[in-house]
Amino acid sequence: MISGKIFKNIALCSIVMLIISAAFVGIGCVDNEETTEEVTEEAAEAESIMIKGSDTVLPLSQAEAEEFMYANTNADVTVIGGGSGVGIAALIDGEVDIAMASRSIKDSEMENAQANGINPVQHVIAWDGIAVVVNPENPVKELTFEQLKSIYDGSVSNWADVGGEDLTITVITRDSSSGTYGYFQEEVLLDEEYRQDALVQPATGAIVQEVGQNTGAIGYIGYAYLDETTTALALDAGEGSVEATPENIMAGNYPLARPLYYYTDGEATGLAEEFLNYVMSSTGQDIVSDVGYFPAN
Repeated sequence: MISGKIFKNIALCSIVMLIISAAFVGIGCVDNEETTEEVTEEAAEAESIMIKGSDTVLPLSQAEAEEFMYANTNADVTVIGGGSGVGIAALIDGEVDIAMASRSIKDSEMENAQANGINPVQHVIAWDGIAVVVNPENPVKELTFEQLKSIYDGSVSNWADVGGEDLTITVITRDSSSGTYGYFQEEVLLDEEYRQDALVQPATGAIVQEVGQNTGAIGYIGYAYLDETTTALALDAGEGSVEATPENIMAGNYPLARPLYYYTDGEATGLAEEFLNYVMSSTGQDIVSDVGYFPAN
């Protein structure tokens, strides 16, 4: 009898322990499920956008994206250069959320976009001035638009012909996908072709490097890319020589001042809208100034 009672007690204790263990396991399962749900919710809240295009707008967008992601930890903003044409083409193909451009969208691009079901909407986010730059050792400090055109269309090939030394001019330009290339061609060359022997560079930084190393070189870059390795020329478009300074650009006196754009498919929504609103906010426009461009508002 004693052995039977002991057996029953042991069995009872085992059942109790199993019930207690099951309860703890159940609690653990609930906690794991809740944790999994929280991770899933956080992942769902994380958003990302892709921005691509103008190398002129690139440093501005990179700075804006960095600060925006710092303030919005669940946001992921990727910024890639390549040129205005590349960015607009990517928008037309539905590959990006925002296209960066240093020129207005072309009629042909708008037609392609509409045929593809894309409705490009333009947003002016900042202003820029195109600086025409030479090597600091070059004694030429200013050019008329006529002289500048003659250099870039091939009519003039020696600095002596525009008041400089007897030195061959190395003409540098961006590639045709660049919005700056198109803008310069329209404003300076009056839609005529660039000279055939112009040295084509794929990015603005490459122009800065080449001009800084070549005493006879001339190129054009966004104002924000100016540094001590290049000298910006004053330009005379017919109303007197004007230097490329922030004051002259913002006042509209400098002849190569232009707006910078974002393009979206329709009005921006979601994270793209949040990012665009950030860029246009007082904080975002302060970043515009810090990078070296000029506020849009």
